Amino acid sequence: MPRRLLVGLVLLILLFLIGIVLPPFAPEDPAVWQTSTPNLKPSAYHWFGTTGLGQDSFWLLTWATRNSLLLGVLVGAAATVIGVAAGLCAGFAGGIADRVLAFLMDVFICIPSLPILILFAAILKGDASLPVIAVILVVFNWPFPARQTRAVAIGMREREFIHIARFSGESFPRVLLHQIFPYLRAWSLGNFVNTVLVAIAAESALAIIGLSSADQPSLGTMIYWALQHQALLAGRWLWIGPPVVTIVLLFIALFLTSSGITLLAATRRGR
Repeated sequence: MPRRLLVGLVLLILLFLIGIVLPPFAPEDPAVWQTSTPNLKPSAYHWFGTTGLGQDSFWLLTWATRNSLLLGVLVGAAATVIGVAAGLCAGFAGGIADRVLAFLMDVFICIPSLPILILFAAILKGDASLPVIAVILVVFNWPFPARQTRAVAIGMREREFIHIARFSGESFPRVLLHQIFPYLRAWSLGNFVNTVLVAIAAESALAIIGLSSADQPSLGTMIYWALQHQALLAGRWLWIGPPVVTIVLLFIALFLTSSGITLLAATRRGR
């Protein structure tokens, strides 16, 4: 296993422990304001102290990490599954189906997603919920894997083993799933990881500028509230620092994992 993949997986496991395992053990809902005395320093009961809104900073971080991870994983999984399925169908079937799907891919690729997200958030008056953001991100992220998968399917549909599978009576879905998709499995996993990173980055950017739902804890909204209450000027580093560090570690972990998967797949192909 490549070293970068190992490091990336270790970081991801650590972040998933923080964001998935720990949140249910929170003594109270950290999203609720004034559950503790505001601006407390770190202690045995409040490991990272409390925010200016009376929230436990550590438990708020776990909930924020959980929501950001769930958003990224859902968007990554949905966009990858839809994109790979559409690309395989378009490239292998050809004809009118290929032309229609290829046109849709080109349209959504040409439209920048961030301005659309900002527009929707502005229409919703800065109260865009995480599910709404997730749906928009899926709509604008499925064409990228679809284009790549379509190119592979077009290149493989005339190969001899594909003709043999079709003439032997294998159905259209079985040919796609058992004959072509195995060549795309590692790439699809890498695309999933990259899309998770893109989704978390987009939501965090919206939240920091105040266009995401401020009532739902995420890494971006945690930074937003810290900036709104002058955490930097007041020197409350344990309010604004942990979400920033978590985002950086998450991006590093996802990058190392994605590049490690690509390297591992290339190494196995070379054997």
